[in-house]
Amino acid sequence: MATVASFAAVVLAAGAASRFGGGKLLADFRGAPLLHGALAAARAATPGAITVVTGADAEAVAACARAFDPDIRLVHAADHAEGMAASLRAGIASLAPEIDAAFVFLGDMPRVPQAVLAPLAAAVAAGAPAAAPVFGGRRGNPVVLGRALFGEVAALRGDVGARPILQALGARLALVETDDDGVLFDVDERSDLTGR
Repeated sequence: MATVASFAAVVLAAGAASRFGGGKLLADFRGAPLLHGALAAARAATPGAITVVTGADAEAVAACARAFDPDIRLVHAADHAEGMAASLRAGIASLAPEIDAAFVFLGDMPRVPQAVLAPLAAAVAAGAPAAAPVFGGRRGNPVVLGRALFGEVAALRGDVGARPILQALGARLALVETDDDGVLFDVDERSDLTGR
């Protein structure tokens, strides 16, 4: 729940979902499309802009996002087949110059705990270049990237997301402990839809 208007949220929703068999973000999870869980967390994170990055199934994903909120910004990652880096690059590059930091949500993570959002934002607002949640010693999502890292995002390649940038930060990466495994839970296969 960032109160600073300079925080934005980017939801990566461009993957082909090959392990799932396609259509993953539209699949029902607890009575709503899977993507809506990530969008709800993004809305809780910031009153500012939410950008959904589409790729595979772009029209269907866009319609699903707009059903959640007609004002959601849509950005298409034309090179989405390259992997997560392409989606992240497209989302970050689309942000307005006045945006100081961006939450990065993954569209297939529907259980992000809202309680972790304000501490993540506060860590970056206090000067950390980035922040990430931790559950049981494992780093999860969403991450918050400060503007100083946006240039490094532009150089990312492959299916890695922001991982190399966060690892390079070492102790400068703010870690926010949580007791909710929703920061790790994602849906990769249809059987995951009934889990946890």
